[in-house]
Amino acid sequence: SANRITSSLPPRLGLASVPGGRRGSRSNRWRQGRAGGAMEAVLAQVAQLPALLAVSRSALVRDWDPATLGRALQWARYFQHLHDRCRGRPRLRDALGRRLRQGPRRLALLARRKAACRLLAPRRGSPGELEPPVGAEAGMLLCRLRDEGREAGERSRWLRGVLEQLPRPRAFEVVAAALLLLLRGGGGGGDSPGGDQASGAGDGCVAGPLLSWLLENLDRFSAFCVLLPGSLLASLAAHYSQLSRQYLDLLTGWGSHLLYDPLQGRWVKSCPDEAELSWEELRERFSCLCKGPVLLRGQTRAALKLLKARDGDFKVRGLSVWTDLLLEVEEDLRKE
Repeated sequence: SANRITSSLPPRLGLASVPGGRRGSRSNRWRQGRAGGAMEAVLAQVAQLPALLAVSRSALVRDWDPATLGRALQWARYFQHLHDRCRGRPRLRDALGRRLRQGPRRLALLARRKAACRLLAPRRGSPGELEPPVGAEAGMLLCRLRDEGREAGERSRWLRGVLEQLPRPRAFEVVAAALLLLLRGGGGGGDSPGGDQASGAGDGCVAGPLLSWLLENLDRFSAFCVLLPGSLLASLAAHYSQLSRQYLDLLTGWGSHLLYDPLQGRWVKSCPDEAELSWEELRERFSCLCKGPVLLRGQTRAALKLLKARDGDFKVRGLSVWTDLLLEVEEDLRKE
């Protein structure tokens, strides 16, 4: 911490007592031993310089009290004094240089950790919006998944370990961004009859673990679909047939839990406390699917028509949620 780095002032080291003079005398050996101890102390102090520089260039300085700031300035004056004394002492300068070269490596590590912390910091944008840091994380994730040295099982285990370390909303956003990157030139394998652009040989080994992690657990996939906006989910469903099928099944389950409230004149949740979608949210999700590519639009409308027929094939509103959804979706399409 900053306080630990600046807590002790540099000692008044006798740099004038660098080893020198005749060898062999007892007093000279004693002076050399004392000077050697002083040199070790100087080197130990020099090792603190990279850490002090790293802390002084961070936001931590805003929290320094006057005493801590005073200690940091004394450290700075000490290192300036040390620099002035070493100008004419090549051996001492080389020794200190070697010790400092060991500490800039630690400074580089600190810089990488700082960058990682900023990258993994909680997002502050509007809900559902994928920010640039999320795209950067997704890109790094894809690079690691493309590692040729990983077997399929090892790749999946590694992915689970990484995603489980992230907060759930962040993990969902990173997975969605990674799947989108594959479609936008991040390694798509071309169109396939099933609609999976990323299912070719090139990136099937990358999209596969991502989709498996997402779809193998219904609660996880449900939370994923609740969190992300309908437009983004429609984009993914348009290109990943496995996801589109399970997404439609999920929307069907949520729609079946809506009840019509004649007093309010609208559809309401049967269990208000559960994480199911409201009528407005469900309508928006189906509308986004029907505004997608032709294949996805046809599949979605066919599913709604089949559900409407199974529910009695009513023509008026308020009797079947599927009738009302289909009418709303078709009205939205006519407005475009």
